[in-house]
Amino acid sequence: MNLQAFLGYICLLCFSFVTPAKGDLQPLSFQPETLYQYRYSLDLQLDHVSPPSPRGAWLRAEALVQLQRLWRDPGGEELLQVQIRDLKAQHEPEEERRQDGTGGAPAEIALSQEARAELQQPVFISWSSGKVKAFYGDEAESILISNLKRGVISLLQLQPHAGTAVEEDVSGSCEVTYAVSNHSITKTKDLLSCAKPHSGFASVNKIFGVEWQPTSKSQYMVKDNLLQSVMAEESHMVSPALRSTTGIKISSRQQLQLVSPPKPSPAEVAGQSLEDALAGMEGRHQPLGMASLPFRRVCTHCPSLRAYLKAFDSQRVTADTSKVATTRQFLRFIQMLRSAKKRDVLQLLRKAPEEMLPFVVETAAAAQSVASLAALSDFLDFSKEPKSLLEKFLYAAAFSPRPSGELLHLVLDKLDGKQLAPEVQETGIVAVGSLVGKLCQQKLCGLQEVERGVETILAGLRDAKEESKVVIYLLALGNAALPKTIPALLDHAEEGPTAITTAAVSALRQFPARHISSKVKRAMRRIFHEKRKNYEKTCRLAAAEILLDHEPSPMDVINILLAAKELETETATFLLLKVQNSLRADYHPARKIMKDIMGDPQINNYNFFSKAGISSSFSGPLTVTRDLLSTFELDLLFLEGGFLRKSISDFSLLSHGGRLHAAQVTIEAQGMESMLGENVLEGEEEPELMAGMSAIFFDVQLRPIVFFRGYTDLMAKVLLSSGEPTSVVKGNLLLMDHHQVIPLQSGLQVAVKLQGGLGLDISADMDMSIWEQELKTSINTRGSLAIDFQAELDAPFLQATLRSQTEVETSIHFDTVLRFSSSPVLMCLQLREEQVPYREIFTVSKSAGSQSSTARKGRQGTVPGREFALHRANSKVCNLLLMAEE
Repeated sequence: MNLQAFLGYICLLCFSFVTPAKGDLQPLSFQPETLYQYRYSLDLQLDHVSPPSPRGAWLRAEALVQLQRLWRDPGGEELLQVQIRDLKAQHEPEEERRQDGTGGAPAEIALSQEARAELQQPVFISWSSGKVKAFYGDEAESILISNLKRGVISLLQLQPHAGTAVEEDVSGSCEVTYAVSNHSITKTKDLLSCAKPHSGFASVNKIFGVEWQPTSKSQYMVKDNLLQSVMAEESHMVSPALRSTTGIKISSRQQLQLVSPPKPSPAEVAGQSLEDALAGMEGRHQPLGMASLPFRRVCTHCPSLRAYLKAFDSQRVTADTSKVATTRQFLRFIQMLRSAKKRDVLQLLRKAPEEMLPFVVETAAAAQSVASLAALSDFLDFSKEPKSLLEKFLYAAAFSPRPSGELLHLVLDKLDGKQLAPEVQETGIVAVGSLVGKLCQQKLCGLQEVERGVETILAGLRDAKEESKVVIYLLALGNAALPKTIPALLDHAEEGPTAITTAAVSALRQFPARHISSKVKRAMRRIFHEKRKNYEKTCRLAAAEILLDHEPSPMDVINILLAAKELETETATFLLLKVQNSLRADYHPARKIMKDIMGDPQINNYNFFSKAGISSSFSGPLTVTRDLLSTFELDLLFLEGGFLRKSISDFSLLSHGGRLHAAQVTIEAQGMESMLGENVLEGEEEPELMAGMSAIFFDVQLRPIVFFRGYTDLMAKVLLSSGEPTSVVKGNLLLMDHHQVIPLQSGLQVAVKLQGGLGLDISADMDMSIWEQELKTSINTRGSLAIDFQAELDAPFLQATLRSQTEVETSIHFDTVLRFSSSPVLMCLQLREEQVPYREIFTVSKSAGSQSSTARKGRQGTVPGREFALHRANSKVCNLLLMAEE
């Protein structure tokens, strides 16, 4: 090879290394002594998703963005000055709306002199071929204007080649994907991946949270290594997870267009480094983060606790928790207490009359501000206050949607080392379990308060001598659902007497499916198949349900079915119906496995499923919407003589992949065999005569309630019964508590807020007539729900709020009648819902300069009452019993 050819080959090889890959663009750059001017525009729209609602908020802004290079190092890093000039903003005032609701002529927004001056203050960026490496400005500048500048700077964040990267801009540190074609660059930003400074809060249970569906795409045009134009579009759909129809849509578009020809500008500044060049510029230029800073709006019309106290006598709260007016006041009080001082909260607690005091205590616990918790600490004396008031406080803490370490600290301090009434002590322990579990779900397991709470439960479990106390500590572990406590639960489940085994298995059922490991399943198999000792039938059935509900193996299902052949008629009937129910429920995790097994005629035949007991298991949907599936499940287990052994009624919510036990009430009667002349099976314990109830509400296990214990107590309750139902839960709960700041690419921000309150009054009654040989049970649930959802837009020249309020009242009754004077025993189940009044209000409020406006629309109505047909056989028996009563 001659020298000329060799040199040509080397040149070709070098050229191949420096030539960009196919589709990539040359590195971007700005020229010295040149002033680049871009025409900037911003269009923003906020709207309610569903009618009837007022027209939303609209904003348009235009400005001239001037950019010049001040300094460049040999490596290609450039110092750029960016300045916003002549910004003009427009909005659509309410008075300009046409009669048909469409928009009228836009109105100019007058900017203050201070805002104009701040907007025109230049900022500086370190920039290298499209990458913004640092941002410099005045940290004393107002947050809204500083964020707007961040939005403009973020339009200059790009790369000239395809690929995926993590970039920091106004949205935070986000994953972005680039595609390059000719002179065009397309950037897609995954807004759900963005990491940004923490602000806001959310409910632990995602069912009570907010669904956020964002999209972001930017289009860049580049020519001759120079950025010609940018168009960035984004949209956000935000809504309560349970009700997307009350959602809000946010649409935004930014455009940057080069104005040609460029103008000359002064020469570059001298300096050995970027810091030297920056030091030569006028003004204060501190390094700032690119991510948008959260802005908290000052509420000028929010209710004040101090103002309320002045007019206290004329503004008392209504006492009926099942009325939506009370629930609405509950949410309003939470807002007041979160901004109140300790002395004002304490004054309210001391000034409230006796009938209003439980409401105030619930509100202060739900607010869980530093001031409200300090006031509760001073006010509540666990050695003097009525038991009912202390239980109100403890349950309000247990149901908190996002408890704090300070709330758990307060509960532990009030329980520590005090001689308390048994009911208060037991309620406190299950509340500690709930608080520990929710704090760990917030990834706060490392808090000292959480460690202290866990040790309180475990130490209590080790020291407990009475069976009833062991049960309480086991239920508290179920509320906490900590994986490290599973070995203790398994030990009690396998080795304990009936009540303890039942409580331990019940606690295990509250754990998420991912924690039901092979070790847990092996223990449940040993309990169901009685490998080590004999277990009471309800314990065996509970163990079987854990196996069937958590991805059972085909062999597990087959072995359970085979074992059913050896069980008593009623127990076998109940278990087989459980298996059949899983086939009918689309949402059951074992449905496919069950369906495959039932395809085998050796299993699915008359010999297996011909048990003729009266026990039953029924499940089915109550309400189905695009966001929610509400289900009802009823399990009834009878003794061989026809007496009810156990009933479980369960209302569950399934939404967006999550499941919540909204209400589960278990009524249990044991020891009735001797009254009916039945013999206890060989190997089983002689059960104590007892009837009681336990309940789980919103995934929180409550303290069990005993109706009677022993024959003497039974006769006393029958003869001296007042006929009044037993209150299970009565009070106000904060279900939804969400605050989220969404930074828009323009630098503006939207704060999303959700609060949902529930007023609940649940009572249960058991009436047994020995003379008429009839047992009646009744569970009455009355409630009211108020949801307040809003999105607040904050800009230097406009504030807008879109708000939707939903209010519902409901009443559900579940009654059972059991007549055991005949054979077979007759049983009637009735589930009915009274008519449901509802109301929705949509509001749009805007403020621009000295102008402000508010528009409202809404709808209201009543959903007719209904009675649910559970199954055909039940309907026939109900007709017989009801006709006999007439």
